[in-house]
Amino acid sequence: MSANTSTRVAIVGGTRTPFAKAGTVFKKYSALDLSVHSVNGLLEKQNLDPEIVDELVYGIVVVDPAIPQMASEVNFASKLPSKVRALTVTDNCIAGTSAITAIYDSIVAGRAEVGIAGGVESMSNPAVLFQPKASRIFLDACSEKTITGRLRHFLRFRPWDFKPWAYGIEEPSTGLSMGEHTELMVKEWKISREEQDEIPYQSHMNAHAATEDGRLKAEILPLDGFDYDPLIRPTTSMEKLAKLLPVFDRSESGTITAGNSSPLTDGAASVLLMSEARAKKEGREPLAFIKAFEFVGIDPKDGLLMGPGIAVPKLLQRTGLKLSDLDIIEMHEAFGGQVACNLRA
Repeated sequence: MSANTSTRVAIVGGTRTPFAKAGTVFKKYSALDLSVHSVNGLLEKQNLDPEIVDELVYGIVVVDPAIPQMASEVNFASKLPSKVRALTVTDNCIAGTSAITAIYDSIVAGRAEVGIAGGVESMSNPAVLFQPKASRIFLDACSEKTITGRLRHFLRFRPWDFKPWAYGIEEPSTGLSMGEHTELMVKEWKISREEQDEIPYQSHMNAHAATEDGRLKAEILPLDGFDYDPLIRPTTSMEKLAKLLPVFDRSESGTITAGNSSPLTDGAASVLLMSEARAKKEGREPLAFIKAFEFVGIDPKDGLLMGPGIAVPKLLQRTGLKLSDLDIIEMHEAFGGQVACNLRA
């Protein structure tokens, strides 16, 4: 949506944790821990009085059933006062962006002047759940009032019932993972393996360069001695990437590998948003102003990750801009092939 009022929303600054491959250096930290580290880091780096924050909205996909309203717990565990309104958003890959739009809408509507939006995942720490059959047995047993009744239900258990239910990355509507969907996309759009490898290769090289010159480090509040992203691979090469085997389509036609796919990641990021008037009052120079948003839905059979190919042209048309007017474009890179397909579209 575009603002229909004269209120402009400023992006004032941002702070994040380092981003690490799941199951490695940050596996001891929960999503809540990472979020609090990022929020406190934002307050610290921006020298921001927590008392002036009106709202906190945080996005997450792998929700801990024990704390479904995670943003509230971030609020209570951070340096923010308990009066701050907190909201948790779960919206797949765009959960963090949806958190930004929620703060934006509150500022434009006049409900807030200062807000923090963020996103987090701790892919190292998904909730470990029982299989549906085992869960049913436990629930049925809990409803019994006698020990005999409970034992009757427990006798229904078989050893394999205690195997934990594993989180999958399959889409419930299709039964296919994002990688399998992207394999379908790259075949339809005729994206070569070399083109798919080139995108992550350039990403690693650019990220390494931005780390070395301090641009990325300026965003990071160090954690456990890491002031950089340990998942960046500065020593990779097109030759190394070309040797990797496909992982989603293992036939000769498969092209998506671990090298041209993004890793499952642990990390959190927070951004500070203010109304233009409040930023001026606080004496802060905005990094940018949000001009417009565009959200689209897409049928998975038309390409699960092809949303940008539809949304960007609509956004440009609505704002009267052309791609040539833009200096920087950032795209979520789930897979090199996903980026290539959307660029082609």
